[in-house]
Amino acid sequence: MAKILLTTPPEVSDEILAPDLRTRLESLGEVDQLEGRQLPDDFADTWDVLVTGWGTPCVPAVSGTTLRLIAHSAGTMRGIIDPDLIASGQIAVSQAGSDPMARAVAEHALASTLVMLRELHTYDRGMQSTRDWATSRQPALSTAIHTQRHGLIGLSRTGQWHARMLKGLGVREVVAFDPYFPPDAARELGVELVSLSDAMSNPVVAVHAPVTEETRRMIGPGQLDLMPEGGLFVNTARSAVICMDALEERLVQGRLRAALDVFEEEPLPSDYVLFGLPNVMLTPHVAGATVDARHEMGEAVVDEVERFLNGQPLQFQVDPARAHQLS
Repeated sequence: MAKILLTTPPEVSDEILAPDLRTRLESLGEVDQLEGRQLPDDFADTWDVLVTGWGTPCVPAVSGTTLRLIAHSAGTMRGIIDPDLIASGQIAVSQAGSDPMARAVAEHALASTLVMLRELHTYDRGMQSTRDWATSRQPALSTAIHTQRHGLIGLSRTGQWHARMLKGLGVREVVAFDPYFPPDAARELGVELVSLSDAMSNPVVAVHAPVTEETRRMIGPGQLDLMPEGGLFVNTARSAVICMDALEERLVQGRLRAALDVFEEEPLPSDYVLFGLPNVMLTPHVAGATVDARHEMGEAVVDEVERFLNGQPLQFQVDPARAHQLS
């Protein structure tokens, strides 16, 4: 019987693995919960499967072990699983939890876009602060989502979900910058692959790119200035992809609007420059935080472990050649 180690803190394991899912996992092997904040030195010779996620201590590169599968229950693996371990290809790594997380994050990006385009945040703030009906109805008209050309920076799983959601709402034009995404797959999504400049030259831009050496501060003053006056910038990915000083400057000036869920410093300081701006909506890094996503992440992990132990192909296996491109 396989030996399975849950490496996330107990409260995280319980949040992801509902009782029925834990029962399913226990039917697949002997399930242990990591005690403490460090993997034992012999972890790779003791367990066949590791379930990793938020709070997992860093899993170092190992070889010649009994460990056969790492099933990751969260989104990013950065700082959790050594890229050299993934790149070696000796141990299968599944990013099983990333698709449910991606869907939740895309939903948040879509909701933020709708709120900002339809001025819901403005109307609510006006009603709450003045309680005056007529004064709160400014602007008198808002903007429909389907008429806007949307630029997506990155067609990660989140970017793909966002594109599907936009097309489902009847958005006429969705373009994306992603030099690694297959053109045929983009056409199936109804998305046109374009240059970074073209993707940024739109009234709505949403970031879904991972942080790599190529993407770090990829969007700077020049790219932001390609957006039209009053353009909406949505970021639920990573702040390191953006030159935040440049973005903040344009938001303070009122040239752009933004919905931001990720920041260089978290939690935000109480004197953060974007607090109180009428053209900005801020959320505290909660884009992927839904009850449903957590349960779906657990289900995806258990499904993946079951597939692996039954000798079936993994659904979310990480390509070792892309280990160092992952966020």
